[in-house]
Amino acid sequence: MLVATALAFGVAAVAGLALAALSSWWLVAVGAVCIVAAWTYTGGPVPYGYRALGEVFVFVFFGPVAVVGTTYVQTGTLPGLAFAMSVPVGLLIVAILVVNNLRDIDGDAAVGKRTLAVLLGGRATQLTFAGLYVVVFAVIVVVGIERPWALLGLLAAPLALTPVRIVLSGGRGQALIAALQGAGQVTLATGVLLGAGLALSG
Repeated sequence: MLVATALAFGVAAVAGLALAALSSWWLVAVGAVCIVAAWTYTGGPVPYGYRALGEVFVFVFFGPVAVVGTTYVQTGTLPGLAFAMSVPVGLLIVAILVVNNLRDIDGDAAVGKRTLAVLLGGRATQLTFAGLYVVVFAVIVVVGIERPWALLGLLAAPLALTPVRIVLSGGRGQALIAALQGAGQVTLATGVLLGAGLALSG
């Protein structure tokens, strides 16, 4: 696993250097921070994923860093729309992590892993999961006021009903695996539909 991790980081670093050469060498610093963050999520002497900070870092790196960074590489600009769109994208990934940590809450608590789910408790984590989708689709509505085609992203909202229902009803074990799968499907569908909507918006 260590070798596979090192190879993955190596490939990412080489690809990052190529992108930096084509856009800005500041991306090397961003990439270095990303690698450190990935490693210390569950590795190192103080893994922040077990200090109730996993969701925060996942949002930052899968939301603003990924979306705004990708936009900058392709356009050389930092438009407000990229920052706005980074919010639902980041929160969708956070939702996957939240339901995953909810599934593992008992085992994590037993071995001293203080994830956000362990810190909040089961019911608060369930409500957090549902609340994330409320914010995701609310942001899409706000963006859609100026760019109506972005509202295509709302077509993914019905897919969130099943995982939210499973989680709020107190599903455990295998049921939460189904919720995890559903959360992944919501993320994929929302991303594709939002991308298509923004492309149509020009």
